[in-house]
Amino acid sequence: MQFTSIQPIQLISDLTKTAGTQNTSGTENTLPFQDLLQDAVNNVKTTNADLTTELNNLATGQTDDLHNVTIASQKATLSVQLMVQLRNKALDAYNEIMRITV
Repeated sequence: MQFTSIQPIQLISDLTKTAGTQNTSGTENTLPFQDLLQDAVNNVKTTNADLTTELNNLATGQTDDLHNVTIASQKATLSVQLMVQLRNKALDAYNEIMRITV
């Protein structure tokens, strides 16, 4: 069994240093917040795909490790909850900006 290491979460100050620089593809400038949301969406897709793979392996008898399915399920749940919270915070910030009178 191969374990992957836990990656540290980038600090906001590290994200602001990259603002205005080219992204990894080198084609356009992106905002750190946009990258943060895109990473969250990609994380949801990845964890859901991993969960589907684990469930299929368990259902077809290719594995009997129920704990892998449980772990994949919890990862998928947490990634969806994180995405929902990011969306809620973004909508709250947008609503606050819209309430500002000029």
